[in-house]
Amino acid sequence: MTSVEPQQRILSGMRPTGRLHLGHYHGVLANWAQLQHEYECFFFVADWHALTTMYEDPFTIEESIWDMVIDWLAAGVNPGSSTLFIQSHVPEHAELHLLLSMITPLGWLERVPSFKDQQEKLKEKDLATYGFLGYPLLQSADILMYRAGLVPVGADQVSHVEITREVARRFNHLYGRDPGFEEQAEAAIAKMGKKNAKLYRSLRRRFLEQGDEEALETARALLKEQQNISIGDRERLYGYIEGGGKVILPEPQELLTPEARLPGTDGQKMSKSYGNTIFMREEPDSVSQKIRTMQTDPARVRRSDPGDPEKCPVWDLHKIYSDDSTREWVWNGCRNAGIGCIDCKKPLEEKVIEEQKGFRERGREYENNPDLVRSILDEGREQARDAARDTLQEVRRVMGLEYRR
Repeated sequence: MTSVEPQQRILSGMRPTGRLHLGHYHGVLANWAQLQHEYECFFFVADWHALTTMYEDPFTIEESIWDMVIDWLAAGVNPGSSTLFIQSHVPEHAELHLLLSMITPLGWLERVPSFKDQQEKLKEKDLATYGFLGYPLLQSADILMYRAGLVPVGADQVSHVEITREVARRFNHLYGRDPGFEEQAEAAIAKMGKKNAKLYRSLRRRFLEQGDEEALETARALLKEQQNISIGDRERLYGYIEGGGKVILPEPQELLTPEARLPGTDGQKMSKSYGNTIFMREEPDSVSQKIRTMQTDPARVRRSDPGDPEKCPVWDLHKIYSDDSTREWVWNGCRNAGIGCIDCKKPLEEKVIEEQKGFRERGREYENNPDLVRSILDEGREQARDAARDTLQEVRRVMGLEYRR
């Protein structure tokens, strides 16, 4: 296996839906732009995931990919600091999905909350398909392929990381014990030296006999520091701590994305399906018009009527874009009818357009050079395939698919 520290690697993807709006930026992309400087990040275009609900209109997916990737780049996602690729360009995802499907109980997929939620929301579509049922497992394959320890998600996506952990745990239990596993583990412990070996065994005993989670974490930290053991031995001893087999597919943890509730122009959550979006690279005149006509507190019928900012979607935007002094001015002015709604929106309009200026400028560079975008994705594909091949080689071996004569 490649030498990977799972807790330092992140995997995240987005379905290609075309141009992205400010809700996407503050909900996902701003976080990606920060994470890429702190972790090894793989960000991918989830075109196979899009097919699970858009299989009847695949050309929309193709047209949407380029606009979406340009928005990523315009938002500051840097191909020099992260790996960007298209899911379907890394066929190893499909093979790992197939292999994991052999061991995943049907009931695990049927109980994922989003399975029934999406069927309810998308009643107009025929979602009685194998692909739709299996998309949480495809997500698991995406994550486990890169041995990603952390997955940035919102609270509504935590269940997908949970099923990924269950799949990884089941896989490791089934395939993590080579013949002579315990003898190999004990031999690896001996390579650590007497002092470290004694400490490891003590920590393992405390965890197995008392369920001491602190002992488990201390033992894992001890293994990270060992220079006298191979990568294979280290992975074997990670599993041996818990009384199981070698950790082939590490269990990922969710990295909850900071919530940024960005309302659309009608007060609902910003979404293309509601027609209430402000796009990341939208022209200033259009943005001004949308903000000026945004819904406000319905109690403010006249300029002299006092309002309640907490009932106004414009206030939610001020929470994201405005500084403390501006928010205080808005809060007091609205509640005392000291300012009108147009007054309230003016500084917000300026801040949004100022932020978008950078998006438009960076986006224009890539719009005018589509070959550059393709080369970024081509390079990312090769980097992703290198990591994916390492994982699949080990998965095939332990599943008995590495045939040699």
